[in-house]
Amino acid sequence: MERPLILVTNDDGITAPGIRNLISFMNEIGEVVVVAPDSPQSGKGHAITINSTLSFEEVSLEGPQTDFSCSGTPVDCVKMALDKILTRRPDIVVSGINHGANSSINVIYSGTMSAAVEAGVEGIPAIGFSLLDFSWEADFTQAKEFIQNIVRRTLENPMPKGIVLNVNIPKLSAGEIKGIKVCKQAQAKWEESFDERINPHGKKYYWLTGYFNNMDESEDADETALANGYISIVPVKFDMTAYEYMKTLEEVMNFN
Repeated sequence: MERPLILVTNDDGITAPGIRNLISFMNEIGEVVVVAPDSPQSGKGHAITINSTLSFEEVSLEGPQTDFSCSGTPVDCVKMALDKILTRRPDIVVSGINHGANSSINVIYSGTMSAAVEAGVEGIPAIGFSLLDFSWEADFTQAKEFIQNIVRRTLENPMPKGIVLNVNIPKLSAGEIKGIKVCKQAQAKWEESFDERINPHGKKYYWLTGYFNNMDESEDADETALANGYISIVPVKFDMTAYEYMKTLEEVMNFN
């Protein structure tokens, strides 16, 4: 049988340890093509490049996979891969492994998850993986078996169109991870402020600061699962319609 074609991307850049580990994990499952940003693109969300040109080039990196470095955002990478690089449609797109969490509200800011969502828009099964460790020296190998099992099960049991998976992994050893839980996105947000400073020329500038405020302690929330030592999987829809409010909105907007 033909091995599955796996497109790998991320938002931390093509040389980041997270994606290099993910690539090695995927090489054991299928034929891997990598199309990833040539520099870090964290926090870019679903941004695309429209006011400047894009380019990509094949690069020689360790492993049997084919690697392409792209000048654009994570979403650009998926678009370029599907239109210009791949010779056939991938069986799955995997994004990450992100350095740091993409649980709860972070999903809307995440370039990692936006790359997965873009694949989902095209009807391709997709998963974003994130490890709750920002360190460049983070140990990604403790999650290898979990990641491979999630990918294999997704290949064997394709998701309905319009759904992608957001997988977050606690900063624990393999033996300390208690298992996997399917979760909802926790109700949480960043409480942000801008630290005002003055540069040597007397001009004001600002650094974004703040803290993460988790307002959701429910058992089925992703933040709860992660805090209790479980890998969280949240099925994510990119259809943002608030269906439950449509009827009420019709009544509110009825000017007759």
